[in-house]
Amino acid sequence: MKLTLNNAVTQVEISGIRQFSYLVRDTPGACALTIGEPDLNTPDAVKEAAKAALDDNDTHYPPGNGYTYLLEAISRFEETAHGLVYAPEEIVTTVGATEALSIALSAILNPGDEVIIPTPAFGLYEALVRLRDGVPVFLPTEDSRFQIVPEALAAAITPRTKAIVLTSPNNPTGCVYTRETLEGIHRILRDKPIFVLCDDVYRALCYTEDYHSFAEYADMRDRSIVVQSFSKPYAMTGWRLGYCMADRPVMSRIQVLHQYAVTSIPSFVQRACVTALGLPTNDIAELFRKRRDYVYRRLRAMGLEVEEPQGAFYMFIDIRKFGMDSVTFCTRMLKEGLVGLIPGIYFGTEGFMRLSYCYSDQDLKEGLDRVERFIKSL
Repeated sequence: MKLTLNNAVTQVEISGIRQFSYLVRDTPGACALTIGEPDLNTPDAVKEAAKAALDDNDTHYPPGNGYTYLLEAISRFEETAHGLVYAPEEIVTTVGATEALSIALSAILNPGDEVIIPTPAFGLYEALVRLRDGVPVFLPTEDSRFQIVPEALAAAITPRTKAIVLTSPNNPTGCVYTRETLEGIHRILRDKPIFVLCDDVYRALCYTEDYHSFAEYADMRDRSIVVQSFSKPYAMTGWRLGYCMADRPVMSRIQVLHQYAVTSIPSFVQRACVTALGLPTNDIAELFRKRRDYVYRRLRAMGLEVEEPQGAFYMFIDIRKFGMDSVTFCTRMLKEGLVGLIPGIYFGTEGFMRLSYCYSDQDLKEGLDRVERFIKSL
């Protein structure tokens, strides 16, 4: 008897980012600059809110989309902080941004639909599209300073194009789309039946005052889906909490997928989410800005080409001049230099590597010292 599995599942591999990170972890003496997780603990006020909810026996089934008080808090926060107006009924709380992206794509994709993914990009997008029998269409940006060129976007659109994913600030580049870039994207898309997934999970960690999300274009609200996370700005990665916002007709379908997939996020964490939304993130952004400045200066002093990030906590370093593919380069650097960075091919762009600077100052110095010694040995 021969058993068969879902064809889409058999064609998607385990994340290369994870696999290489495990290789670094299992290498004795290696210094890791790999994972995008803040080296901070969840604020005490957030933890205390969850503890209080447990003490109050808030351990029963909550409403599927989230408690009304949390949805209202998110609605107020987004309007006040970002100028995005979504009613509580247009919001669903999710198991991290990953679930938000998953159910959003599930709601809009039919087999064969194409999703434009500007590269370099987090590998999750390609995997989620393929798992829904969609077709990822990659839009390279490495030769335009990681900005999207309108003419290239227009050329990538076909009658089967259903959506585009916009991530700003970006993982792995730290790039923030400029107003000029967003205007060009809007000009191409405004009259087309194409959804825009705005993965804005790093927007609180931005080093420029001139930040704008594509979700601000009110004339495309019916086609915009905004994804957010509590993980990065509030050091809540292990809590697995996020949310998704969309126009009411779209959200009415997204929430169906959410409720059948996970029912709801846990009840007792929802007070903690409200508490987090009330906390300032300026100090955290400033911490990472200082680390960015240090890492950028060090890399440039080594003679490495890298765009200065305007957000998030990553640098995407050009290693094309060394004549090696990124896996070979990073594997050699791990074995010979005992320092781990992620090969750029795992983000869909060869000839680069990603460095995460959400590590301690001491770890960053040690890791960069090892990178420098390895480069000098070549």
